[in-house]
Amino acid sequence: MSERVPMTKVGEARLREELQKLKSDDRPKVIAAIAEAREHGDLKENAEYHAAREQQGFIEGRIQEIEGKLSAAQVIDVTTIENTGKVIFGTTVHLINMETDEEVKYQIVGEDEADIKAGKISISSPIARALVGKNEGDVVAIRIPSGTVEYEIGEVEYI
Repeated sequence: MSERVPMTKVGEARLREELQKLKSDDRPKVIAAIAEAREHGDLKENAEYHAAREQQGFIEGRIQEIEGKLSAAQVIDVTTIENTGKVIFGTTVHLINMETDEEVKYQIVGEDEADIKAGKISISSPIARALVGKNEGDVVAIRIPSGTVEYEIGEVEYI
């Protein structure tokens, strides 16, 4: 059996939504496009047919990928966990740069949910690995390409 993959409730909902769209909208459209392209005759030189088949392969592959991820998912809802101030998967962490006093905020999420622009970092990222298990008020040294940066954990939210 494959290893369980942590995922937030929001991440699971997004994957289920994408899976539903692929199965109910995209798959029937590509099947119709293949049928229409077949009616145009010679399949060897039919670019529409080959494009539709390629699209069908992509859709079926993505459906299998999402179903695999959902079957291996361990959905963690931090809103149901008592806030102890400890950094765990799914929490939102406010960090204060010890040198510049600049504050940043990250939510620790699963691999597929990570989006640095939205403030969501993967549980396997160096920053998240350095933070998990620490508490509010702790100072954490995080290695980045240009050296090491020290952050104080200002607040841990279970939202």
